[in-house]
Amino acid sequence: MRVFVTGATGFIGSAIVDDLLAAGHQVIGLARSDKSAKLLESLGVEVLRGSLDDLDSLKRGATNSDGVIHCAFVHDLSDYASSVKKDQTAIETLGTALEGTNRPLVVTSGILGLSTNKLAVEEDQANPAEAPRALSEDVTLSFASKGVRASVIRLPPSVHGKGDQQFVPLFIALAREKGISAYVGDGLNRWPAVHRVDTASLYRLVLEKGTAGGKYHGVADEGVPFRDIAQVIGKQLNIPVVSKPTEGAVDHFGWLGNFVGLDSPASSKKTRQELGWVPTQSSLLADLEENYF
Repeated sequence: MRVFVTGATGFIGSAIVDDLLAAGHQVIGLARSDKSAKLLESLGVEVLRGSLDDLDSLKRGATNSDGVIHCAFVHDLSDYASSVKKDQTAIETLGTALEGTNRPLVVTSGILGLSTNKLAVEEDQANPAEAPRALSEDVTLSFASKGVRASVIRLPPSVHGKGDQQFVPLFIALAREKGISAYVGDGLNRWPAVHRVDTASLYRLVLEKGTAGGKYHGVADEGVPFRDIAQVIGKQLNIPVVSKPTEGAVDHFGWLGNFVGLDSPASSKKTRQELGWVPTQSSLLADLEENYF
C-alpha cells in the first residue's frame, strides 16, 4: 500500500514510518524543511514538500496514495484553538480528496479529557468542552458516510519512548528546577500510557484493517497513578516527593497544573479484540526508570 503520512518525521510519525516500511508498504512523507526531507529520503521515503497550511500539498498527497495517516499537529499552546481549527481544515482537505474511494483515512486524537474518574472506552463520545480535539474526531468520522474508510486513534497523554518531548520530560525538567517532584492531592489520579513503538503498529493495523467510523484506543497502561510517576522522578533525581493541593497546582506546575490532577484512565480492550493489537514494549514506569535520566 502507498501511504501518505503527515508528521512523518515527528516523535510518533517517525515510528509509524519505520513500521510501515518494515511491513512492506511504500510511504509518502510530508516534509516542511530540507532537514526533514533529507531524513525521509535517507529512509527510502518519497518526499512531498508542504505543511498543514499548504492545503494543495495535502490534497496531492492524499490523491496520490492508497491511504492516509494524519498525525501532524501544531502544538501552539498560546493559541490552541487555532491549532485545533488548522487540524480540522487539514482533515477536511484530506477527507475530501479521498471521497468515494473507500481508502483509509486514519486521524490522531486524544484520550485526556475524554472521560473523568471512570474508565474511558472506545464507544465514548468526546465532548468538545473537555477534549478540544473532539471536533477533529467529528470532522473525520463524517467522511465515513462519504465513501472514506475514516477512523480515529485516540492516544494517551503519555506516548513514551526515545525522543519523547511531551508531558513526562516537562515534569522531569520542572522537578529539576523546583528541587521537588510533586503530584496533586493523594496522587491516585490515573494517566494512561503507551510506548511509541506499540503506537506505530496500531496505526498500521488500523490502516490495514480498521472500519469506517471506527474509534480506537492506543493504550497499553490503562491508568498509572500520577504519584507513582512522581516517585520515579524523585528517586532518579534524588529529590523529595511531595503533594501539592489542587488549588495550588497551577502555582507549582504552571499550565501543566490544568492537567496533572486529571483522573483519565482508559481501556483498549475493544481495539485489541478487533485488530489483534498486542503492545509488547516497556510500561511507562519501566521506561521512565531505564531511559529518561
